[in-house]
Amino acid sequence: MDVVDHLNAVRTGAMSRRTFTKGLAAAGVSLVMTPMAPKLASAAAADQATYFTWGGYDVPEMFASYISKHGEAPNFTTFGGSEEALTKMRGGFVVDVAHPCNQAIPRWVATGLFQTVDTSKLSNWGDVMPNLYNLEGNMADGKPYMVPMDWGQTSVTYRTDLFDLAGQEESWGMLWDERYKGRMGVLASAADTWWCGAIYAGVDFKQLSTDENFKKVADLMRKQRPLIRQYTDDTTTLEQALASGELVAAMTWNSSAVTLQKQGVPVKFAKPKEGALTWVCGAMIHKDAPKLDRAHDIIDAMISVETGKWLIGDNGYGHSNKKSFDQFDEAKLVELGLSKNPLDILNAGHFQIPQTQEFETKMNKEFEQIKAGF
Repeated sequence: MDVVDHLNAVRTGAMSRRTFTKGLAAAGVSLVMTPMAPKLASAAAADQATYFTWGGYDVPEMFASYISKHGEAPNFTTFGGSEEALTKMRGGFVVDVAHPCNQAIPRWVATGLFQTVDTSKLSNWGDVMPNLYNLEGNMADGKPYMVPMDWGQTSVTYRTDLFDLAGQEESWGMLWDERYKGRMGVLASAADTWWCGAIYAGVDFKQLSTDENFKKVADLMRKQRPLIRQYTDDTTTLEQALASGELVAAMTWNSSAVTLQKQGVPVKFAKPKEGALTWVCGAMIHKDAPKLDRAHDIIDAMISVETGKWLIGDNGYGHSNKKSFDQFDEAKLVELGLSKNPLDILNAGHFQIPQTQEFETKMNKEFEQIKAGF
């Protein structure tokens, strides 16, 4: 393994940080984090705040104003799913800012591990769309626990030259198509995949946790298991497999289709007849954030127009700052599958509904068993 070449691949975007780290592990090289009481996140630059996020968001493009003010980007540490992140923080891992999605808000707040955000410290707060933060369990005394940043969809990205729809509508059933056994991929986190299975199963999210519906989704996921070549939370891995033709279809977020289309790969981000999974994600501040002022600076950068322009144009996600959309004409937004009114997108699919901690634990445990072949 040539570490220098791989570092260059990370810098140029050809390889994700998550893939790079996995490659180091495979080569017997480890990135060591020294335990500290109370397990404060180890940092490359001790003066910077730490941002705990999904792989792919750990990039300087999102933090121009923070870098301008503090000289460096925040420290990054990544997770594969929000339940993984919450479990780690419950275990004593302390960061400044974490990046959950809307269905997790009530459960995260209930842990007592987070504080509301002082919006008076956010220069961009006035431009954040209220319908994205007025969410169940999010507001307390007029202040949000989660400041929304990105929103979008989970759907099927497929090779239009390799996957034959046979005259049928686009559907979640594409990922259960026996013709392409061993040539499909899905996200490894139940936070997306279980919900997408529920959509295909025709389960109402309001009834997701009943024993009958739990079994219905689990049975469907087990039926899919022999067809799947890859379970991964590294979207770069899915994109590379789609580009090479190893996969003909994969469950992805908006960004994967946009990335591949820019590379000239013939793919499409499906509009399933059953509806896509829709979500809003954002930033929450840990109650013991070591760098509280810089935590607010991280969030202010995340909701800036500059970040919004990058998030929309380079990734195809929606952004919470309404002024970000002014950077694009309507034709470009339509091309990206977006709209200047996020409700057009959010209401067109299935918006995730918060569930109990008991259900989340049960769902994640069951999905891990399914992935393992049980």
